[in-house]
Amino acid sequence: MDKVQVIDANGQKTGEVALPAGIFSYPVKEHLLYESAVSALANKRRGTAATKTRGLVSGGGRKPWKQKGTGRARAGSNRSPLWRKGGTTFGPQPRDHRTELPKQARRNALRSALTLKASEKQLLVLDKIEIPGAKTKEAAKLLRGLQLKSALVVDQSSNRGLFRAMRNIPGSRALDPRELTAYDVLRHAWLVISEPALESLVERLK
Repeated sequence: MDKVQVIDANGQKTGEVALPAGIFSYPVKEHLLYESAVSALANKRRGTAATKTRGLVSGGGRKPWKQKGTGRARAGSNRSPLWRKGGTTFGPQPRDHRTELPKQARRNALRSALTLKASEKQLLVLDKIEIPGAKTKEAAKLLRGLQLKSALVVDQSSNRGLFRAMRNIPGSRALDPRELTAYDVLRHAWLVISEPALESLVERLK
């Protein structure tokens, strides 16, 4: 069981905390990380792309010419997909792109992502995270003080000031430990987690 320093908002050491081996020393399974990322991106898709079929294109209610005797190919509508301004054949229609990984696969993917961050020394544990006045400039000041440009800050959702202050900082985000996924961890350079949130996350992944 490895240990990591616990620091304050100024980067000063205030203690140490043990990182459970089953969570932060888990084998990095790249296929699970890949599947987790694909699933997360697919679930973000709105699936609202749509094209008009021949039945949806306006016009075309009259047969262009009689069936026989003109020498031309028979035609029933000038909105056929074969015609200019006609409908689209096999075009995209609204659909649900959502995919679901098994619960255990999601948990193991998160363990792999956390192990990766810990092994790359891109994990910071703070004793507490306080944002005076829930101001964005105070949250930005905290990240600058820790010399971080892109960070995922994890704390309890009861810390409303943090979540409000982090909303407008590009490249950074705040999350509750109950909502944390492998994709969230991987898409940010640093993982910053408060000590209470770390305890909650360990309890979730036991």
